[in-house]
Amino acid sequence: MKVYKTNEIKNIALIGNSGSGKTTFAEAMLFESGLIRRRGTIEGKNTVSDYFPVEKEYEYSVFPSVISYEWKDKLMNFIDCPGSDDFVGGVVTALNVTDLALMLIDAADGVEVGTINQFRYVDELKKPAVILVNGMDHEKADYENTLSSLKEVYGNKIVPVQYPIGNGAAFNGIIDVLKQKYYHWEPGATAPAVLEIPENEKERAAEYYQVLLEAAAENDEGLMEKFFDQGTLTEEEMRDGIHKGMLNHSLYPVFCASAEKNMAVHRIMNFLSMVAPSPDDMPAPKNSDGVEVAPDSSAPTSLFFFKTTVEPHIGEVSYFKVMSGVVKEGDDFTNTNRQSKERLAQIFTVAGQMRNKTEQLQAGSIGVAVKLKDVRTGNTLNAKGSDHIFNFIKYPEPRYRRAIRALNESNSEKMNEALNRMREEDPTWIVEISKELKQTIVSGQGEFHLKTLKWRIENNDKIEIEFLEPKIPYRETITKAARADYRHKKQSGGAGQFGEVHLIIEPYTEGMPLPEIYKFNGQEFKIQNRDTQVINLDWGGKLVFVNSIVGGSIDARFMPAILKGIMGRMEQGPLTGSYARDVRVIVYDGKMHPVDSNEISFMLAGRNAFSTAFKNASPKILEPIYNVTVSVPGDYMGDVMSDLQGRRAIIMGMESEKGFEKLNAKVPLKEMNTYSTSLSSITGGRGSFSMKFASYELVPSDVQEKLLKEYEEQEKED
Repeated sequence: MKVYKTNEIKNIALIGNSGSGKTTFAEAMLFESGLIRRRGTIEGKNTVSDYFPVEKEYEYSVFPSVISYEWKDKLMNFIDCPGSDDFVGGVVTALNVTDLALMLIDAADGVEVGTINQFRYVDELKKPAVILVNGMDHEKADYENTLSSLKEVYGNKIVPVQYPIGNGAAFNGIIDVLKQKYYHWEPGATAPAVLEIPENEKERAAEYYQVLLEAAAENDEGLMEKFFDQGTLTEEEMRDGIHKGMLNHSLYPVFCASAEKNMAVHRIMNFLSMVAPSPDDMPAPKNSDGVEVAPDSSAPTSLFFFKTTVEPHIGEVSYFKVMSGVVKEGDDFTNTNRQSKERLAQIFTVAGQMRNKTEQLQAGSIGVAVKLKDVRTGNTLNAKGSDHIFNFIKYPEPRYRRAIRALNESNSEKMNEALNRMREEDPTWIVEISKELKQTIVSGQGEFHLKTLKWRIENNDKIEIEFLEPKIPYRETITKAARADYRHKKQSGGAGQFGEVHLIIEPYTEGMPLPEIYKFNGQEFKIQNRDTQVINLDWGGKLVFVNSIVGGSIDARFMPAILKGIMGRMEQGPLTGSYARDVRVIVYDGKMHPVDSNEISFMLAGRNAFSTAFKNASPKILEPIYNVTVSVPGDYMGDVMSDLQGRRAIIMGMESEKGFEKLNAKVPLKEMNTYSTSLSSITGGRGSFSMKFASYELVPSDVQEKLLKEYEEQEKED
């Protein structure tokens, strides 16, 4: 393969809702490019993009797949992304390392929730976009309705470059507005006849042409002046205007095709090779210090690794983007994240599982290395003279969680190794071995996300596993002040143990003052603040520990032991064994023995005094509350709202967004365990949601009573 300069490289994310035909379109492009001689099919389980066993089993894309081919003296790097919202991590990854989104829309289904969700990332990352209305041969294809729904959502940014002649079985041609030509396919033809626009289409074509002409001219003052002077532009000038409009995010050109029948694919390939931006057309990405790093081939080399897969008979395959400089076979690098050395013995471009050896890749290129020693997803390799770290990919919060365990306990370690490996392949997996819950918790984007994980562990790693209902990380706190004391005394021959602690506890909120006097049962307790420690707890909230000892009743050297005893009890609250939080403890008195007092005595005295006071301070259970945003077609809003209210949700507001209704609510995590499945059932798969931790709140009294009974039964069983 020849060496391509940065301005000859096109990096494109192939995105779209599940079923829009992305993988089929990728097959058509590879066939047109000559890289494959026969097109695979999803049903035949032989496509270039979907080559992993789990993808063949379920017949949908799970991983973003890189496909590179040469076309018209350009290196075209596509990343074919999964369409299901459960695998949105692949879309986020791809959009961050490419320079254009090619959004496929199913001509039969039009704009869907998945379309909106993926386009939201396009907007957030400020990526240019081209829209392809695919499946024009489908019996329910409706180009005009799809175009109308696109305009309803994105307004005048939607500008058709083509429109079809016929829909469904009657689809046999396109009018190319930019080239002012009619592409016609005879039955069974592999290539179209390029004809003049038919007389009965000239008026419609002229209307579309005028819209495209004005949209192209609007993005450049020189073109606008020429347009006003001459009333028209050349095809090359229009392409230049479209290119600038795409970069300004003011224009989304629309094409149409049938990828399955390979109709009009060749034309859009030509358009993308000429008009899609190169890496040096785009704003320079920033490193972790906020410094822009331009894709300059003359700069020191820096590689960002955005994807890792594990393939049979090969091992780890690491995908990278050349952020700056040039990478060659045999180059040595430093892994700045892990402070280790790496040599890239060989580098490749890829098309799915096919690797094509190359000797050099310049800035902006996407490449692959195999069997690297110590490289993980998200790492940066730098050559001498460069010390960048890139961490610009931000993934969505998980939405679906399950506890997981190996049916054979002896396989637990192997299961955890498999989970960590899959976390490298898909960063939207979150794996937590929870000491608190005594469970391994796997969090992902949805039920299908976890379903594929289970299939892979059981079929690839041969480990039988099961999913369980995950426990909820409740917290315990107190709602009023209480006082207690405890004497620990033990004598069993020789040195004894003695420690006595008197303390007060109260609920703590940020910045609250320390009272000078507390009253309990008519008795006053004066407080003198000798020392205050504010401890940010690992599980959230605070413990404020106040030393109010006067007169030397407890030696200062025993205070850390008292604190240690209190901390130990906070790790296992008395109500449900959950972590306690947001408590202020004032140790104000006690006693010690000149011989028998030691650290263990005061640790136990502090622990037991705290436990007694906690139980007398009206303890309450807190539960995690999440901010949940649901996007659904308006027809389903009533059912969705009713379902959420049945989950103890508090509706915070509603708004319309690009043709869909958006509902914001606060929902307890306990009620979200099955929400992914329920929402899909209610909306026929047309709804989507996101969730993010908000706060801990008191559970209702009836829920607390139920939790206390459950914990009591569990303790009896144990």
